Order: sequence, then C-alpha cells, then structure tokens
Amino acid sequence: MNLLIVLAALVFLMFVAYRGYSVILFAPVAALGAVLLTDPSLVPPMFSTVFMEKMVGFIKNYFPVFMLGAVFGKVIELSGFSKSIVSAVIKVLGRERAVLSIVVVCAILTYGGVSLFVVVFAVYPFAAEMFRQGDIPKRLIPCTIALGAFSFTMDALPGTPQIQNIIPSTFFNTTTWAAPILGLVGSIFVFAVGLGYIENRRLAAQKRGEGYGTELVNEPEPFEEKELPNPWIAISPLVVVGIMNFVLTQLVPRAYGAKHEVTLGGHPIVTQVGPLAAIWAVEGALLLGILTVFVFAWRPVLAKFADGSKAAVAGALLASLNTASEYGFGGVIALLPGFASVSAALRAIPNPLVNEAVTVTVLAGITGSASGGMSIALAAMSDEFIAAAKAANIPLEVFHRIAAMASGGMDTLPHNGAVITLLAVTGLTHRQAYKDVFVITLTKTAAVFVAIAFFYLTGLY
Repeated sequence: MNLLIVLAALVFLMFVAYRGYSVILFAPVAALGAVLLTDPSLVPPMFSTVFMEKMVGFIKNYFPVFMLGAVFGKVIELSGFSKSIVSAVIKVLGRERAVLSIVVVCAILTYGGVSLFVVVFAVYPFAAEMFRQGDIPKRLIPCTIALGAFSFTMDALPGTPQIQNIIPSTFFNTTTWAAPILGLVGSIFVFAVGLGYIENRRLAAQKRGEGYGTELVNEPEPFEEKELPNPWIAISPLVVVGIMNFVLTQLVPRAYGAKHEVTLGGHPIVTQVGPLAAIWAVEGALLLGILTVFVFAWRPVLAKFADGSKAAVAGALLASLNTASEYGFGGVIALLPGFASVSAALRAIPNPLVNEAVTVTVLAGITGSASGGMSIALAAMSDEFIAAAKAANIPLEVFHRIAAMASGGMDTLPHNGAVITLLAVTGLTHRQAYKDVFVITLTKTAAVFVAIAFFYLTGLY
C-alpha cells in the first residue's frame, strides 16, 4: 500500500504536468496528498519543515543562476547578437546544410550560457526560413532544435553553465568541468547518432516528395539580415562566459579555501565554500558575459533593457519555482515508507554508476524535468552514491557527469515543459513532431550507458 501511495503521487504530478497545470501549485498537493494517505497528522509538519525548507533551499542556491542566465540570454537577444551568430553559421555551413546549421547554432548558444527556452524562441525563425528554402518538412524542426539545445550542450559537454551541470556539484563537491573525457564521449555519440537520424528522416521525406508543408500555423516572418553586429563581436560574450567559468572554477577555491569565516558586527559568518564554488564561478562568468554585451551593444540593449529584464526575471522566477517545487516534492516523497521500496528496488542494481543513471533518468522522466528529477534523486540518495563511489574506488567526478547526463535522458517525455514550449513555438502538435523528438530522447539516454561502458573499458574520465 505504501508503494502504491508513492506511485500514485508521482503519476498524479506527471498527469497534471502533462495537462498543462502549474507544478508550483500541484507539487505540494501531490506530496501532501501522499502524506495524508500515510499519516494525516504529519501533513502540517511535513509541509513546513520538509517541503518548504527543501524548496527554499533550492531557490537560495540556484535562483541567481536561473536569473543571470535568463538576463544573459535576453541581452544577447536584444543586442542582435543571436541573429548575428545564426547568420554567420549559416554562411559558413551553407543553407543546404540546414539541419547541421541549426544544431550548431543551438549548441553554440546553449554552451555559451543562453537558456534553452531562449534558444527556442531565438532560433525558430531562422530554422523555419532555412527549412522552407530547403523544402525540408517543418515537422523536423523540433527534433533538430532539441538535438542542439536539449542534449549534449545541456549536460554532457564539460563546463556547460546550464543548471543540469551545476546541480551535481553541490552534492558531490565537484565542478562543472567534472569528467571531461566522459562528457566528450557522450557528446560525440549524441551529436553523431542524432544528426544521422535526422538526416535520414530528411532524405526519406525527400524521396517521398514531402516538402516543408502547407496550412501551417505560427509561421514567422522571413528574417532580414540588415545591420547585424559583427559575428566575432556577437560571439565574444559567449566566449567570455566559457573562459571565465573555467578560470573562476580554479580561482574561487584558492581565494576562499574550503571554509570561509569572517565576523561582521559581532556576528560570525561561516561559509562552506566547497559546495558553492561551482555556483559562484558560473554566476561570476554570467555577470561578466552580461557586462561584455553592454560594452559592445549598450545602445540597443539599454533602450529595451527595462522591459526585457522584467521578462527575463519573470521567466527565471517561474522556471526556478517549478524546479524548486519538484525538489520539495522529492524531499517529502523520499521520507515516506513507500519510497523505501523504490530505493530498495533501485539499490538492487549492483553497479553503482548504472544504479545512479537509472535512478536519475527514471525520476527525470516521471517529473518531466531534468533538473527536478536529478534534484529529487540526489537529495534522496547522494549519500549512498558517495558511499558506493568510495567502496568501488570511482571518482566523484564520474558520478557528477553520469548524473548530469542521465538527467537529460528521459526528461523530454511528452509532459516536459521544454518540449511543450518547443511545440507551441513551432506551431506543431505532439502527433506531428514528437516521435522524432522521442528518438533524440532515446539517443541521449543511450549516451549515458555508452559513457559508463567507456569508463569501465578504459578507466579514463
């Protein structure tokens, strides 16, 4: 019965997310509903002491990253830098390589620190124009954008400033550059297999005589390439974020040590720097990236910054609260008797890396969120993963990379917020376009186990 209660709570949360209801509202409803069915007297204390503390703790650690990432993406958009980057890549690769061009553009933007939601809005008009000119079916646009923005640059490439690569650092005391070789192996696998699949689908459609399509909705206006910023200047903020993330990752621990202590106004302030170093490094890098945009394009950005920053902060609040609510949900569920059965089943997987990968990707799939599912898994089981790592003599950097990549595996099921946004922006339905997105989902899930196999075969990470 206890197991059924936990499963019912997870299925309920997945159902309401799929139906488009707010996770912020229904995550506590699902969690406290499970508590109510377990022991009604525990509802108030579990809400205040567990759910809210977990939720607030997540926001305390990660909201600045969400906010700075959203603002960075917005100023990249307002400055015209995103259009310039897209135009430059198209010129280099050629319009006939529409699929490759869009994947590369999405990868550059997301690896440079732009939120994947911003990337969807920024790239879609260019993708639609290129696919229209190449007479490639529009239904292949979502899987193309998903390959470039929702996969290897989100969680596999070492140093990526996306939240999915930051969360494991606070549990394993690692950095965003953890296990770079495994990240590169997984990235190459996803890129090669995903691109090969989409190109195969394009050629098959071409043989059938299927073109871009007619009677389509949400078609963007053809874009103009007049007065675009110099592409080298446009890409400079992304380069700054990447380089400074690496530099600050090295400098922060040296400057503050493992623990920083200071007394102000008679009050001692003690900060455990280890779990926060990676977060501080990304925050500092994003701040410098924003300043770089202002240096090169302060006039167009400043003219629209008031409204643009409000929209960016609103989006960051919504995204962070969604994930924090799922984090609070996971904290409550992890304490229920039924979760012990789930944990026991997952512990039955003998290999610690496979155990972690399956745990994280299953919960990411259920919640429809990479960051949410990973947060639930690591909040509940990170101590066990750390103990298993020590017992098996596996570096925690490997556990970091596998957790990050696994979170981006089955997360993009139909109820995933990014998938729903992507289909809405492109004016397509699940029936029209989701099948190909799901193949990308399977590809990035398989990449996790390719990385695990590579580690055991070579010992390299």
